[in-house]
Amino acid sequence: MDLRIFVEPQQGATYDDQLAMAQATEDLGFSGFFRSDHFLAMGGDGLPGPTDSWLTLAGLALQTRRIRLGTLVSSATFRLPGVLAIQVAQVDAMSGGRVELGLGAGWFEEEHTAYGIPFPDRRLDRLDEQLAIVDGLWGTPLGERFSYEGTHYRLADSPALPKPVQRSPLDPTRSGVPLIVGGMGPRRTPALAARYAAELNLPFPALDQVPAALDRARAACRDVGRDPATLTLSVALATCVGRDDAEVARRAAAIDRDPDELRAFGLAGTPAQVVDRLGRLGELGLDRVYLQVLDLHDLDHLVLIAQEVARQLP
Repeated sequence: MDLRIFVEPQQGATYDDQLAMAQATEDLGFSGFFRSDHFLAMGGDGLPGPTDSWLTLAGLALQTRRIRLGTLVSSATFRLPGVLAIQVAQVDAMSGGRVELGLGAGWFEEEHTAYGIPFPDRRLDRLDEQLAIVDGLWGTPLGERFSYEGTHYRLADSPALPKPVQRSPLDPTRSGVPLIVGGMGPRRTPALAARYAAELNLPFPALDQVPAALDRARAACRDVGRDPATLTLSVALATCVGRDDAEVARRAAAIDRDPDELRAFGLAGTPAQVVDRLGRLGELGLDRVYLQVLDLHDLDHLVLIAQEVARQLP
């Protein structure tokens, strides 16, 4: 089971907070550091305020060496697809080829109105077009041009530059950053993942929702003639680990969550209990878990997970 650290900086974190967490993630042996892409706190004051995800990842690209870096997930409403393709390709070069792009349709209307960002209808249609454009720009051979005529976006005679450092995981003859499609939608989401993505991420599912979601993803791959084994399947889950019940309760209180709720719907408890839950997720067919760590100042939490959870996994 591959473990990545996932943070929500809009809840209140500086760049330095994120850098410290990312460097701890690397030093402790986790495979990746991913962040949400939001501009408004969901509860609390969010001080000192939001940080832009791709500006942050550009900085982290230069201040880390090994870990994968990316968003889980960027909203298709925030950036025009051509600009996004340029930004991500540049950060990929800055990182030496360690970037992944999680892309979703967007859902949090209040953050759009707070910062004057349009919140259009038919966002899944826009996401579909964005995935096609980003993938198309990166995959266009050097010296050739890319054009796209869609309902929401039109590109004419683009030089399709710059290219990412990486090769597309779906077609190594083309340039491309691994794409992650995130969501629990029953039809469009797995279909988009099957067509474009290296990974499908299920955000905060109940355990009994996972088998059907994975079955839909595999069926979507077969529908487009893709081997389902080539699609990485992952979940993101709130994480709260303690050496005993008192430490679990202390960490839950620090993020204003109920420990029993976290045990029921996330990864919470003693290391042995969390190892058991991760084992069950692996038995369901999941390849990767994003550990949502909400207190970015509690680096000892990462140490505990690395030493007492990750080391016990096969």
